[in-house]
Amino acid sequence: MKSPPPDRRVLTLFPFILASVLIFGTTRLVTETTSASWSHVLRRTFPAIFSSARRNAAEMDHVLDHRCNLFEGQWVLDGHNSRPLYTEDSCPYLARHLTCQRNGRPDSLYQKWRWKPHSCELPRFDAVKLLESLRNKRLMFIGDSIQRTQWESMVCLLQSSVADNKKYLHKDPPRKIFVAEEFNASIEFYWAPFIVESNSDHATKHTVRKRLVHLDSIAKHGRNWKGVDVMVFDSYVWWMYKPLINATIGTLDIWQYGVPTAYRIALQTWAKWVESTVNPQNQKLFFMSLSPTHLWSWEWKAGSSGNCFNETYPIEGPYWGTGSSLDIMGAVRDALRGLKVKVTLLNITQLSEFRKDGHTSVYTERRGKLLTIEQRSEPNVYADCIHWCLPGVPDTWNEILYAYLLYRKS
Repeated sequence: MKSPPPDRRVLTLFPFILASVLIFGTTRLVTETTSASWSHVLRRTFPAIFSSARRNAAEMDHVLDHRCNLFEGQWVLDGHNSRPLYTEDSCPYLARHLTCQRNGRPDSLYQKWRWKPHSCELPRFDAVKLLESLRNKRLMFIGDSIQRTQWESMVCLLQSSVADNKKYLHKDPPRKIFVAEEFNASIEFYWAPFIVESNSDHATKHTVRKRLVHLDSIAKHGRNWKGVDVMVFDSYVWWMYKPLINATIGTLDIWQYGVPTAYRIALQTWAKWVESTVNPQNQKLFFMSLSPTHLWSWEWKAGSSGNCFNETYPIEGPYWGTGSSLDIMGAVRDALRGLKVKVTLLNITQLSEFRKDGHTSVYTERRGKLLTIEQRSEPNVYADCIHWCLPGVPDTWNEILYAYLLYRKS
């Protein structure tokens, strides 16, 4: 049975879904699709990203060498009772819209899956070791609410290893800053949904529907990024509300651009900032690939008409959803290839594609309030299949970032 044409369904349904889901801050859409030959396309689009490490006799089982591609593997149920890596109750820094268990989700299996690369194991996450590597340094996550979720995940992974009287959270819009005083380290989030400047840059009062992006402007943001030791960038979902986006270049004149074209121009502006400002000798930069959505269950289950609601297992086998734009991924690839300063791509898209079970679904907030029983009874209208529960999938993104920070050779 053929799936319905994705372009027509996406364009007619997505603006409504997006505007309602993203009241608290992020969105995403795709107008492209691909076939079951996704593996061939991805291998052509992205060269394999390898990770390697020095052989340490005390940690032989954690060694990553040139044969280990961290982004190709499968999700396996944890058999050692080590998942989740923290709990909702153990981390006081979690935003309420991400705490799915506390919000009434009846199952917890989504917290038990571990990412297993085909040819190696991810290193065990050691919070103290990472904090030691960040001593006297700043780690900053830059992007939208998906990136903010990754920041919250990292804070939760680290905070239990810091004494209560030696840690605090400080808000300095558009930044949120977790400080580990005994390490003189900060884990920061900076709200910049388009990376370049836009009319959505206010930390809390930002617009989804009336987006206006200044494609050649980044200086205001860049002043806040200057000198940061480790930067992790992300930008995707806010671009994808509609196929066209209002933008300016050089003047106050507003023009409509196709999203892939505008995205490439924005990345050119970002690339110029990187090359003119970043010191590769003492700064590390990462770029997260796009975070997938699971808005239409017909994509993984032919003939169905739901979404991510009530999903409890990952997708098995080849899968690439219409919520992941190859045009955007190609733009990132080209931008990073052309840089004179090294920026490492963390290609978390495919491994996250499998996790239709990991979204907040109806166990979240809308306009700062938990969904009512009546709203939960209409998952096709109210389920959030964009954001992720914590603990959950973003913890794996941070395990991969950890592997690159501590185990990859320079």
